[in-house]
Amino acid sequence: MKLKKNPKADLNRWSNIFLLTGLALMLLISWRAVEWKFYDKSDLIGDVLNIGDDLEDDIPITKQLLQPPPPPPPPAAAPEIIRVVEDEADIEETIIESTETDQWEEIIEIQDIVEVEEEEIEYVPFAVIENVPVYPGCENAGNNAAKRECMTEKVMKYVQKNFNTELAKELGLKGLQRISVQFKIDRYGNVVNVRARAPHPGLEREAINLIQSLPQMTPGKQRGRAVGVLYALPILFQVEN
Repeated sequence: MKLKKNPKADLNRWSNIFLLTGLALMLLISWRAVEWKFYDKSDLIGDVLNIGDDLEDDIPITKQLLQPPPPPPPPAAAPEIIRVVEDEADIEETIIESTETDQWEEIIEIQDIVEVEEEEIEYVPFAVIENVPVYPGCENAGNNAAKRECMTEKVMKYVQKNFNTELAKELGLKGLQRISVQFKIDRYGNVVNVRARAPHPGLEREAINLIQSLPQMTPGKQRGRAVGVLYALPILFQVEN
């Protein structure tokens, strides 16, 4: 009787695998043996001591500053209440018209403004005026020369009657006093621009006030036109001691 082997139980077919596996293990063990390092115990102790020394160094303590808490957020603004007011009265709207002119509108030319020169008031001396001013009461004196003489006489009498000659004594003045008075009779017959020169301001004021009180006259005329007239009047009086 011939014995038969089971192919699965034959170990010779696994011999190659076992050989390769053994070679791989030998190579791995040889490589680890070559790479293995040996250290002295003194080196290990020194390393341990050095590590301990490093741990004993002072490590600065970092203080963490406490930040103040943030301020609370501002309260929310109250919503604005808009009240609707009913219009009780009609409001008239103002319509603003445009000031721009249309290019087709006719532009009115502004004519040159003619400046009117004011007529200068002409004053003629009393001695040469063609028609002298007529003092009240001299209307029927006659010709121009007679009216001139009449006016001079009337003015002198008015001054002699109304001038306060006692004022000079009160002011302490003595002897002959002379006051030069000049005034104008404008084209309406009024006495204006009275000036006086005297030894004392008190006499000047007295003379000015007196001449300003002369009555209104008929204005003088030159070439048929009313003009102003210059009049000079000397006032002389003696202060008795």
